[in-house]
Amino acid sequence: MPGARALAAALLAGACLGCGSMMSDVEPEEPVAPVRGPSAPTAIETAPPKPVEPPPPPPPRRSGEEEKHILGILADMNKNQRRGMMNVPENDGKLLRKLVLEAGAKHVVEIGTSNGYSGTWICLALKATGGRLTTYEIDARRAGLARENFKRAGVDGIVTLVEGDAHKEITKLKGPIDVVFLDADKSGYMDYLNKLLPLVRVGGKILAHNTTSHAGGMKPFLDAVTTRPDLETVFVRKSRAGVSVTTKKR
Repeated sequence: MPGARALAAALLAGACLGCGSMMSDVEPEEPVAPVRGPSAPTAIETAPPKPVEPPPPPPPRRSGEEEKHILGILADMNKNQRRGMMNVPENDGKLLRKLVLEAGAKHVVEIGTSNGYSGTWICLALKATGGRLTTYEIDARRAGLARENFKRAGVDGIVTLVEGDAHKEITKLKGPIDVVFLDADKSGYMDYLNKLLPLVRVGGKILAHNTTSHAGGMKPFLDAVTTRPDLETVFVRKSRAGVSVTTKKR
């Protein structure tokens, strides 16, 4: 029967359309990424750390107690040992300390130790700069007293005391020298200058005592330090004695 067949076909087509409509209302599932096992960590290349340079050690410094002790010994020497020692006045001792400290001296040479009074002032500065003193004394009694005083002050470890004629002994010295202090035979200052100046570093100092009070006895020396083009000299009067301060320019 043709009519029945057409009706069945129509019903089947509608059912299929409904199925299609129902399927179209269902949202498709998103694809799931495949699960993978843990991967090996990626190596990060880094430069090896640079070694850290340690800071330079601080310069040696004297403690307040040490300075107080040394000043006490100096006061005792000035009060009880001054007679016959031909020591520098206290203000000139303070000047020596200041000049040696400003020079940052590592090696000071002193001609004329006596009982060690001026040398101890110098050592007060050398305790701060880390330097050493080489000092010359021709008189055995004064040299012995100086050794005792250096030990009492606690500076004997930075002092070399040479007993004998400095005119001969200084020929054994080696440079560089930062500061020279002359306080011995005034007529011998020129010989000391000639022998020590080649060992003094450029910028180093030659200090001479009694340049006011005993100027007449050291005229060749004073002429040399005030006229030579490689030297520059100023005069300081902290006392009646006077001190010349000569700088080696080249």
